[in-house]
Amino acid sequence: QVQLAESGGGLVQAGTSLRLSCAVPAWYMSQENLAWFRQAPGKKREFVAYITWTGSTNVADSVAGRATISKDNAKNTLYLQINNLIPSDTAVYYCAAQSPDDLRDPGYAAWGLGTQVTVSS
Repeated sequence: QVQLAESGGGLVQAGTSLRLSCAVPAWYMSQENLAWFRQAPGKKREFVAYITWTGSTNVADSVAGRATISKDNAKNTLYLQINNLIPSDTAVYYCAAQSPDDLRDPGYAAWGLGTQVTVSS
């Protein structure tokens, strides 16, 4: 079973920045598409950003211009940087691997346990 582990969440004020990290098994860093999703209380899990195994990226409209996804193959780590955080960014953030055909679809096969991000106004 693939093990992904998120870190970096916390309670932050609106307008600040946060960088989330996800430890990913080495083989997946260079062979798999990776993504970040988030889930707010009472809402469905939603796409935030993906990065393909070749390094192409895409972010959701809700975070466009504020979020950047990246990875460091040498450190086996996936990152999500979100700037100018707003209260609606409050959610549990998950990293995912083993993508479906639609990389924005939450049908990934491997997930971490999530890290809580709470943005206060």
